[in-house]
Amino acid sequence: MEKKKRRKIGLTTQIFIALFVGAFFGVILNLLPKESAIGIWSQEWIVNHFLTTVGAMFIASIKMLVVPLVLISLILGTASIGDMRSVGRVGGKTLIFYLMTTAIAIGTALLFATLFQPGSNLSMHLAAGAAKIKEAPSLQEIIIGLVPSNPFKALADGNMLQVIVFSIIFGLALASLGKKVEKLMTILEQINDVVMRMIMLIMLVAPLGVFALVAKVFATEGFAAFVPLLSYVGTVFFVLMFHLFIVYTGALRFIANLSPFIFFKKFYSTMLFAFSTASSNATIPVTMETVEHKMGVDRSVASFTIPFGATINMDGTAIMQGVAVAFIAQAYGIDLSFADYMLVILTATLATVGTAGVPGVGLITLSMVLQQVNLPVEGIALIMGVDRVLDMTRTAVNITGDTIVTLIVGKSEKKFDKSVFLDPNAGIANEESAENII
Repeated sequence: MEKKKRRKIGLTTQIFIALFVGAFFGVILNLLPKESAIGIWSQEWIVNHFLTTVGAMFIASIKMLVVPLVLISLILGTASIGDMRSVGRVGGKTLIFYLMTTAIAIGTALLFATLFQPGSNLSMHLAAGAAKIKEAPSLQEIIIGLVPSNPFKALADGNMLQVIVFSIIFGLALASLGKKVEKLMTILEQINDVVMRMIMLIMLVAPLGVFALVAKVFATEGFAAFVPLLSYVGTVFFVLMFHLFIVYTGALRFIANLSPFIFFKKFYSTMLFAFSTASSNATIPVTMETVEHKMGVDRSVASFTIPFGATINMDGTAIMQGVAVAFIAQAYGIDLSFADYMLVILTATLATVGTAGVPGVGLITLSMVLQQVNLPVEGIALIMGVDRVLDMTRTAVNITGDTIVTLIVGKSEKKFDKSVFLDPNAGIANEESAENII
């Protein structure tokens, strides 16, 4: 009887509950007196040991599968798309949509940041102490770095751009050989099935991982950390929601002609997962599973567009950079010209191509954008304290964009099953099959 009751609570609901319970638990820990015995004990053992360990193990278990998933699925996706013209068509559509939405994101961010003036009332002394940010790579280095000189090193280092390029070339070679490599294609498909099953098994502990990750953020930051920068946080969040519900939802409704209500009903659990991990790359396995089995996009398209999007489609990061540029300029009393704003749009759009889908990397590319318009990089210190939670939100926006572009491209290529999209039970059988294994 107890086993049946537990099965009634689906994985989606469990993740949703874990998110709010983790936030509530984290706030309670943060409110404990820092100098008291219980406060010291909770920080040391609950936050630094238990929550950190569980969260790190969960993220590591997801990242463990990212490289093999991207490698295998992208090889199969490229090979199954077929000839070079088909690959070029799918890749071209995907790239155009990703770059267009990114340019819109950064432009919208600059517009609203200029209207709301989030940094106008902030004193410069808050920026004391230079932010320690790694030097961002140049555009030339990004382009040269696309091609791996050693594909095995790229796999070991998790260099997603190089892995993608190698996988596409490998997939094209397989497609050109046709029947000669049928056995190899079968083996790769079997490996892909094993990887997908591993993903489902790991997702069984997702609620615990989400709880630990969210609880640690709130236990460390608390609500007080957001008070001095409430206007900045509010502006970034407003633009993120504008992009999510106006730009993305508009594209879904008017370009793909699909119901946003059905989409978000099926996708919100994946968004919660992305929010908790703050990593587009770590969310790739979950997004792939959702897009293929719940949305109805054929694997040949999804296995190309989702890993590609996790690497280059960083609209949430672009929004943060746009608002941050205006915020830092206002905080330092520096006026930016129209040409400066155009340069920010161009630089931030191109910078997202080389941005890895991992937590906090947006701050690295932000330093490059600031340098382009002669703003002090030290200004990043103003926003570092609240970037983690905003990073979580913009990751959820990023993977939503990946999925909506995948739906648009899949439908245009006639690689989309609308009956799966409309079926409220689509994909649930996969979760239940994984639960039945344990």
